[in-house]
Amino acid sequence: MTTTLPAYDEVVARYEPVIGLETHVELGTKTKMFCGCPTDFGGEPNTRVCPVCLGLPGSLPVANKAAIEATIRIGLALNCSIAEWCRFARKNYFYPDMPKNFQISQYDEPLCVDGYLDVEVNGELVRIGIERVHLEEDTGKTLHVGGATGRIHGATESLVDYNRAGIPLVEIVTKPVPGTGAMAPEVARAYVTELRDVIRSLGVSDVRMEEGSLRCDVNTSLNLPGQEWGTRTETKNVNSLRSVERAVRSEMLRQASVLDAGGKITQETRHFHEDTGDTTPGRSKETATDYRYFPEPDLVPLAPDPAWVAELKAALPELPRLHRRRLQEQWGLSDLDMQSVLNAGAVELIEQTVAAGATPAAARKWWLGELSRRANETGVELADVGATPEQVAELQGLVDAGKLNDKLARTVLEGVVAGEGSPTEIMTNRNLEVVSDTGALTAAVDEAIAANPDVADKVRSGKVAAAGALVGAVMKATRGQADAKTVRELILERLGAQG
Repeated sequence: MTTTLPAYDEVVARYEPVIGLETHVELGTKTKMFCGCPTDFGGEPNTRVCPVCLGLPGSLPVANKAAIEATIRIGLALNCSIAEWCRFARKNYFYPDMPKNFQISQYDEPLCVDGYLDVEVNGELVRIGIERVHLEEDTGKTLHVGGATGRIHGATESLVDYNRAGIPLVEIVTKPVPGTGAMAPEVARAYVTELRDVIRSLGVSDVRMEEGSLRCDVNTSLNLPGQEWGTRTETKNVNSLRSVERAVRSEMLRQASVLDAGGKITQETRHFHEDTGDTTPGRSKETATDYRYFPEPDLVPLAPDPAWVAELKAALPELPRLHRRRLQEQWGLSDLDMQSVLNAGAVELIEQTVAAGATPAAARKWWLGELSRRANETGVELADVGATPEQVAELQGLVDAGKLNDKLARTVLEGVVAGEGSPTEIMTNRNLEVVSDTGALTAAVDEAIAANPDVADKVRSGKVAAAGALVGAVMKATRGQADAKTVRELILERLGAQG
C-alpha cells in the first residue's frame, strides 16, 4: 500500500525538526591505527592485513601518533577542548566486518569535546554544536552478491574484505540542532559541506564520499511546538552531500505521516535509497549498554602534552569560511555572485585556476559556465568533469594571446573534457588556431565581397555597420577560425571605407 506523504510546507508548519549528524572521516595516514599495514584505497581483497588488524591471538596494538595528531588538529579547528587525559575503549559487537568482534574506539573519555562549527545558509549564520570528536578504527567491508539491491536480503552469498579494517577513523558527533525549521535539510548539507572543507584544509584526509573516506549518519526527529523532542531515527552511511539534504527531508515527511496517523516513531537505523530518495528500516538502534564498553586493556591512556597541543593550534591553516571571505574580496564578487560560486562547488577550482595564471573573471566564466553545464548534464561533481584548473588557465591563455576565439575555445574544451590532451595539443592537432595573417585572409575577404555586391556597395557609401554581414561570411568560410577584427579591417580597406 502506498502512503501519501504530506507536503513539506505543511510539515514545517506543524512540526519542529531536530537534526544531528555523526560523521566518520578516514584519516590519510600511511599505516593503520594500531598496526603497520598500508592504508591505500583499493588493492586485492584481504592483502593489506596482519595479525593485529585481524585480531589474531597474541597480537598487540600500538597507537598511531600521526592519527592522534590529526584528530587533535580536527578538534582544534572545530573549537573543541582537547582532553589532558583520555583512553581507548572496547566497543563489543558481533558482525562479519569486525575481525576481532570488537572495535577499539573511545567511549566516555573522548579526545576532543564541546566545540562548534559555524555555517552559512541562505545568508544566515547557523552555529552547529560539536559534542565530541573521537578516534577509533574502521571496520572491513561486506559485499552482498546475487541480489538486486546489494543488501543482505535476497543475496545468495556475502564476501568480506578486511583491507579497510583498522584504518584510523575519526567520528565527529554534533549536539542536537533544533530551531532550523524549514532550513533543516539545507543546514545538514551545509554542515557536512563545511566540515569536509575544514578537514580538507587540514590535509588529514581526502574526504571523498564516493570512496567512503567521508561517511555520514543523519539523525532526524520531529516534535510539536513547545513539546519535548521526538524519537529520532538514524539514516546510515549517506554517501553524498545532496543525499544528506534529501535524507533529512525524506525522514521529516515520513515521520510527519506516521505522527499524523496517530502512530509512534520507532528508534531505529534506516537505509537511504539514492534512486527514490526514500528511507527504509534497518535495525533497532543500540544503546551504549548494548555495546558493553570497557577500557581497552592493551593500550595505555593518552595524555597529550599541552605545549604540543598549543603548537598544533598555532599552526592551523586559515579556516575555509574566512578563506572564502578573503577570496570574495580579492575577486571583487558580490554576496550573490560568491553564493553562485559556492553552490557550484567551484571555490577551490577557481582559486587554483587563478593561481595557474588566469584572471578571476575568466576562471569564473569557464567553471560556472561551460564546465558547470557539462557537469550537470553528466551528473558528476564539477571537479570530476574532466578538466583541471591548469588546463582551464592554459585555455584562457590561448584566448588572451589571440590564438583562439571564444567559439574555438569551447571546441578545444570539448577535446580537453574528452581526454584528448592539453588545450595547446588539441588546438594544434585539430588545426583550430585563429587565422590572423592578412595574406591568408585576403582571398576569403575578396570572395565575400564578390558574393555580396549589394552589401559591399553599402559599405563603400559609408554604411560601415553593413560590414558585419561580410565579416560573418568570412567567418563561415573559414569555419570560425578567422580573426574577426583583422577581417573587418581588411574589408574596410578593400572597400575604401573608414572604420
